[in-house]
Amino acid sequence: MKIKKLNILSTVERVGNSLPHPAALFGIFGLITLLFSLIGAYFQWEGVNPGNGEAIKIVNLVSKEGLHRILLEMVDNYTGFAPLGIVMVAMLGIGIAESSGLIRSSINLLLVKAPKNSITFLIVLTGILSNVASDLGYILIIPIAGIIFHSLGRHPIAGMAAAFAGVSGGFSANLLIGTIDPLLAGLSTEAARIVDPYYYVMPTANYYFMFVSTFVIAITGTWVTKAIVEPRLGKYKGNAEKEEISNLSKDEINGLKWSGVTLLLFLVVIALGLIPDHGFLRGADNSILHSPILKGFIAVLFIISGTCGVVYGYKSGTFKKHQDVIAGMNSSFKGLISFLVLVFFAAQFVAWFKWSNLGLLVAVKGASFLHSADIGLIPLAILFIIISGFINMFMGSASAKWAIMGPVFIPMFMLLGYSPELSQAVFRIGDSVTNVISPMMSFFALIIVYFEKYDSKSGIGTLISTMLPYSVAFFIAWALLLIVWIILGLPLGPEAGLYFAK
Repeated sequence: MKIKKLNILSTVERVGNSLPHPAALFGIFGLITLLFSLIGAYFQWEGVNPGNGEAIKIVNLVSKEGLHRILLEMVDNYTGFAPLGIVMVAMLGIGIAESSGLIRSSINLLLVKAPKNSITFLIVLTGILSNVASDLGYILIIPIAGIIFHSLGRHPIAGMAAAFAGVSGGFSANLLIGTIDPLLAGLSTEAARIVDPYYYVMPTANYYFMFVSTFVIAITGTWVTKAIVEPRLGKYKGNAEKEEISNLSKDEINGLKWSGVTLLLFLVVIALGLIPDHGFLRGADNSILHSPILKGFIAVLFIISGTCGVVYGYKSGTFKKHQDVIAGMNSSFKGLISFLVLVFFAAQFVAWFKWSNLGLLVAVKGASFLHSADIGLIPLAILFIIISGFINMFMGSASAKWAIMGPVFIPMFMLLGYSPELSQAVFRIGDSVTNVISPMMSFFALIIVYFEKYDSKSGIGTLISTMLPYSVAFFIAWALLLIVWIILGLPLGPEAGLYFAK
């Protein structure tokens, strides 16, 4: 059975990698989108947006207006593609920390102190927890996981896969309330008021369930990495330079101490700005969740990592003059060249797909199908997870999907006697488990570039075949947890039960 599973994954990888280069493939996807926009408009494919009652019609991009828009907004599509700026700004700070030796010394310290048999679990768990800090996991945790595994003599792609599984596949799980919680809760509240004008879904609506989910996903991700992904990848035979595990020198320890003091000072300033009521770092609504620290975490990451890297460099002796700092920032961009090319085509495809309304129509039709299913709660919940996961392959934004699906499923669940909090929790499972295999996920292209660092032949097939076991295992584990939760009748969060009674 195990050999058969590995053969299936190898087939997926072989077929996927036999496709054109990822950049060219995204370009082909874009052309296919243009073709389907023409066909859909000609045959008048349409639906109704349940959120606002407006008709959804396919927009023909192979038209005078469509072609004008493609030409006029091509540059904006590229420069406005969310991961592009995030990656570039973050890499400036990380480049300083890396070139100074701070990251290498920190990893050496971690590997010397941490139990080797717990590394995989800690990486998956750290990936899950990083979601509270915006896109930190994609920028920092995933590449560092590859370095750690490589240093331990394990396959670096397996390490990155474990981290990616936590960051993206476990997107909704966390031990803390993240920025996605109030966002989805606000949309759920509006949808619930279709049935009950006074209903309110709290940001903590799914907290108990997601708290437990964090450990379920971390354990599942650890098992998949050790039982399936690492055996399949085998021993790493690439030429990527390996970070050797060694005891730190006096200069390195001195650099770590001073960079640690610097980090502590940053944390004190952040605490002073967030903890007091109306603190200077709180958001416009006086909340911590909407503070510039969380919403602008990439800028915070750049400042902190860059400053700590500079302090470490000068205290350890790796930096002698300011030109060394600039050189470190320059070096961080050398590995981004293929990413910059790939993102151009990915950005055009995503924009055209959105303009055409093809993704929106798929979401509405999928929601309509599930609405018409007359089955019990557990089968309904499982089917809802599958539909949400399928739609996630076509629409990347969780809030955009829920803005469409919430007004359909929340009233439907409520009329069947089930709470809005339950429908929101079920949606979040489906929205998470297929993230790692969805080309519409914003950082999909970046992960391919990470893989290419250790295997130049990596492509979409490598990524999907490596991550598919996580997607399937997370679906099974999360669905089983949900079933147990429903059978036991446990609350999903504070004052958030499973059932609704008006």
